[in-house]
Amino acid sequence: MENLQTTYNNDETKDFGRKLAKTLHPSIALCLSGDLGAGKTTLSQGILEGLGALPPYTSPTFVIMKEYVLREATETGIKRIYHVDAYRIESKDIEHLGFEEWCSDPSGLVILEWPERIAELLPQKRIDITLTQKGEMEREIVVTKK
Repeated sequence: MENLQTTYNNDETKDFGRKLAKTLHPSIALCLSGDLGAGKTTLSQGILEGLGALPPYTSPTFVIMKEYVLREATETGIKRIYHVDAYRIESKDIEHLGFEEWCSDPSGLVILEWPERIAELLPQKRIDITLTQKGEMEREIVVTKK
């Protein structure tokens, strides 16, 4: 199943993330692909906000993974969010950090930026999201459920 959305500024991208958050379930990996500046972190911030994670919503680029523990579980049962950035690492590195466990957490959700860097580790049960910058602020967002 594929869904296409176009946003025209950061607020719309975050709003799309907040709406997407309401449809998410535990034990799923959201795999966000796109060039630098395509809006992966902006979309992630909207998803985190929509799920009720406490800010600040910072990019995990330098810490690799940032875990958010929700004060209360979502209606679908998500209690933890693992926001992961694979831009600066290799598969063997993230494997040792616990990527497989994060993906199989029965109350967890993984938001993964730069999934192509660890393609061989991606779970089959995932949602692929591709962001393409079409203009200065315009973004095309394609959501594909696997």
